[in-house]
Amino acid sequence: MLKQFTRSASAILVGFTIVASPLHAEESSELPQLAPEIQHAKATKRLVSTYARNHYVKFSLDDDLSQKIFERYLRNLDFNKHFFISSDIESFAKLSNLFDDALMTSNVQIAYDIYNLNLQRREARLDYALSLLDSEFDFSKAGDKFYYDREDAQWAANEVELNELWRQRVKYDLSNLILAEKTLDEAKELLKKRYERSKKRLSQTKSEDVFQAFMNAFSRSIEAHTSYLSPRNADRFQMQMNLSFEGIGASLQVEDDYTVIRAIIPGGPADASGALKPEDKIVGVAQGKEDMVDVVGWRLDDVVELIKGPKGTTVRLEIIKGSADSKAREVISLVRDKVKLEDRQAQSKVVVPDEGVASGLPIGVIEIPSFYNGLTQHVRALITELEQQNVAGIIVDLRGNGGGSLNESRTLTGLFIDSGPVVQVRSANNRIDVERDVDGITVYNGPLTVLVDRFSASASEIFAAAIQDYQRGIVLGEQTFGKGTVQRHKGLGRFYDVQDNQLGSIQYTTSKFYRISGGSTQHRGVIPDILFPSAIEPSEWGESREENALPYDEINRANYIVMDDYANVIDLLAAKHNKRILQDPEFAYILEDIAEYQRKQEDKFISLVLDERKTEDEVNKAQRLERANARLKRLGKKPVQTLSELDDLPDDLLDFDPFLDEAAKITNDFIRLDKVAQHIESGKNSD
Repeated sequence: MLKQFTRSASAILVGFTIVASPLHAEESSELPQLAPEIQHAKATKRLVSTYARNHYVKFSLDDDLSQKIFERYLRNLDFNKHFFISSDIESFAKLSNLFDDALMTSNVQIAYDIYNLNLQRREARLDYALSLLDSEFDFSKAGDKFYYDREDAQWAANEVELNELWRQRVKYDLSNLILAEKTLDEAKELLKKRYERSKKRLSQTKSEDVFQAFMNAFSRSIEAHTSYLSPRNADRFQMQMNLSFEGIGASLQVEDDYTVIRAIIPGGPADASGALKPEDKIVGVAQGKEDMVDVVGWRLDDVVELIKGPKGTTVRLEIIKGSADSKAREVISLVRDKVKLEDRQAQSKVVVPDEGVASGLPIGVIEIPSFYNGLTQHVRALITELEQQNVAGIIVDLRGNGGGSLNESRTLTGLFIDSGPVVQVRSANNRIDVERDVDGITVYNGPLTVLVDRFSASASEIFAAAIQDYQRGIVLGEQTFGKGTVQRHKGLGRFYDVQDNQLGSIQYTTSKFYRISGGSTQHRGVIPDILFPSAIEPSEWGESREENALPYDEINRANYIVMDDYANVIDLLAAKHNKRILQDPEFAYILEDIAEYQRKQEDKFISLVLDERKTEDEVNKAQRLERANARLKRLGKKPVQTLSELDDLPDDLLDFDPFLDEAAKITNDFIRLDKVAQHIESGKNSD
């Protein structure tokens, strides 16, 4: 698994020097000289060892893999080729076969050498961008363009070429602000602050950031969903899976060097106190009675780390109230508590599709944003609530659901079937386990549809595939993402470790999912029974486009009994659906937008001629206004004259979801066709 080598890798790594031409970075740079920390050697050793012993993919730590890691690491540091020049890349190329040696010896200094140079290059580019703000810009220069997608472009040959790229980038940033109704002077001042903040954040880069970047370059070079999580990111992952954390219950963001309250989470300490409001700025944090720590200009994750803490402990926040002209500061004391992330939980509602002449049947909708721990019990309660509201059918909405717990996907499926296999899982040693629902209880046996999109992945695909294979319900929407692999989350720390610094954790692929019908969900995903219009071509985005993704394959079918035969029903529903969307103005907008998106797919640039941008912007605004007024007319409301007037309308008036509306109409048709079929069957039996 690990290659044998006869030379002293550690001597090579220590003795190697990166030679790269300076690009006029400021001599007074405050950039840190980052180096591996003591815990990183141990983390590297354990990470490599765990992958070698337990990963689904059997790999060799050799020069071929080293080259892959090298190329991915460079892409991660400079994806659009805006910082390095070709001579930098040539200098780095001498390292390309040493990344495997670095991993085997747990000496990752070469990754830090490249990262440090990247920081210098970024600082130099930001200095150049700041200098350009003193220049004159000609926004009428014909043919001037900003190339926003340079993934496949060549590296700039020299500083002159790089300067031209940055001239375009700065001009693009300025034009965006001018289109947002800023004067040129105001736009320059805003950009100056933005670039200066970016420089400041460079100086706040930590050794942990470099280590994570390098370990992920290695991990993703083995397989697309293998990754390393720094200690802080590991904590966040666990919070998302549990939908809870201990803290004050506020969502934060950074604006102009300030940590600003973006939202207050209902039921948390901040909400209960009534003292914190959105737009308040946090300028200081103190633990209990300790001294206040000034946090202006800090990285957001560092501020969050100070504010978080165990339940029952006290944190004091020094804040400036949200008003822009407020200078007064006040100190707020909060007792930390467990905070539930309610907005990430499953939610339900009832919709009644409009059928023109008459209203349709009441349809329950259960929106599931992720497969978090406890999801099944939550959905069980939502089903009970919906049945009490006499819904005629249920839509399970999995759009945007990237997955989560495998066990929850199994138990959730069990709510809709009595018992039986749900998914097959093949491990690295080719052992196949069948995950089953065994309780013999169906919580909901009524009409069911499942709504998915291209962002539905992993556990979402297991559920949708099982419902489709059993023909327990009908799947609607877009072809799903196609992530058919199982990851294990494992901390690198051990109970006997004595160092204070944590090692972080890893997610690595251990198995592969297969439908009970035998096909993998990998690459292909789930193809809905009724496809909705989509701007996304499955061949252009999804698992099949992920580098180092595992292939599609098949195993034997599991032993299960199909619950119904929907073939003829689906044909009838699809015909009704197709006829309906051809007459639906909302779908006409969607089809127009898809055509426009596809027309622009080949363009990898944006015009820097301001009049052209303004004309395009005016056309887009006119289209938005026209569509908004058409919607208002259909709702029997008065039209508006300007887009700004829309802000005065009720929030939910134009908050329209045509895909959910169409899913409800299909479900409505499904229920009625099913009732007709039952009536016919009943008549046959009585004969």
